Amino acid sequence: MKIEAQIEKISSFQHLELLAGQIVEGFISGMHKSPFHGFSAEFAEHKVYNPGESTKHMDWKLFAKTDRLYTKRYEEETNLRCHLIIDNSSSMHYPKLKDSQQFYENKIGFSVLASAILMNLLKKQRDAVGLSIYSDSYEYYAPEKGSERHHRMLLNKLENLLTEPKLSKNTDTVTFLHQIAEKMHRRSMIILFTDMFQPGNEDALLNALQHLKHNKHKVVLFHIIDNKTELNFNFDNTPRKFIDLESGEEVNLFSENIKEEYEKRAETYFKKLALTCAQNKIKYVSVSSGENFEKIITTYLTEKQLFG
Repeated sequence: MKIEAQIEKISSFQHLELLAGQIVEGFISGMHKSPFHGFSAEFAEHKVYNPGESTKHMDWKLFAKTDRLYTKRYEEETNLRCHLIIDNSSSMHYPKLKDSQQFYENKIGFSVLASAILMNLLKKQRDAVGLSIYSDSYEYYAPEKGSERHHRMLLNKLENLLTEPKLSKNTDTVTFLHQIAEKMHRRSMIILFTDMFQPGNEDALLNALQHLKHNKHKVVLFHIIDNKTELNFNFDNTPRKFIDLESGEEVNLFSENIKEEYEKRAETYFKKLALTCAQNKIKYVSVSSGENFEKIITTYLTEKQLFG
C-alpha cells in the first residue's frame, strides 16, 4: 500500500467516535419511519420540564424552536453494564483491504466500528462499558465504567487495533472466554465479535460460551464473516494459493473443484452454531463485514429491552 493511501486510511479512523456518532444519529432519525419506532423513546422523546427540576438535561435547541422547556429522557440514569469482547486473531484481519476500501470493510475494522457504535449508544444512556481483546493471548481488559475518560481510553484502544502490525496470531477463544467469564462478577450484557474460526473441540467452545452466561449474564454473539468468500466461496476458477492467516499453512487449488463441498460444510457449521446458541439462550447473529450496521444496532436495542 502506498504511503499516501496509508496516511489517508489512518486519518479516516482517527475520528472513530465521530463516525460512530453519525451512524447512530442516522439510525435514530430513521427509526421514526421504521418498525423500530418504539425504540426512539430511549433517545428522542422528551418530557415537559417541571419548575424546580434540574436544568442539566434541558434541550435548549428544542426550546429555541418551540419556546417550551423540555428535558431529554435518554439522558436519565440507567443501570446497564455491557462488556464488549473482540477477537483480534489474524483471521479477523481478512480480507486484505485495497487502497480504495474503507477500514471497516474487513472483519476487524467492522468489529471495531460496531463496538464504537455500541459505545456511543451506551454513553448516551449513561451505561457502563468494558472491553476485552484476545487472540493467542489476553491482550487487553478494562472493566465496565461510564466516565468520559474511560470512554476515550477504550476508543483509543479500538483505534490501535487498526494500526498494530497484523502478525500471525492464532485464536484461543476457549481459554480466554473462560478467563473473561471469571472476571464478570456483576450481571451484564456481554457482546462478542468473532469469526468463530476456532480449531479443536466444538464442545469446549460451547462450554466457554455457556460460562459467559453464569451469574445470569446476557450473551450476544456477533459472528463476523466475509459472506462473499468465507460462506459462498466466490472465487474465479484460476489457480490460487490459499494461506491460513493464523498458521501460515498453504494449499494450491482450483476453487471450482471444491466450491460445492466447501459451501455445504460452511453452511452446516454455521447452522449448527446458530442452533446450539439458540438452545443455550445465547443470541447468535451472523453478520457480513460488507453489511451496514443496522443489524448490530437493532440487535443491541432488542436484547437490551429483553435484558431488563
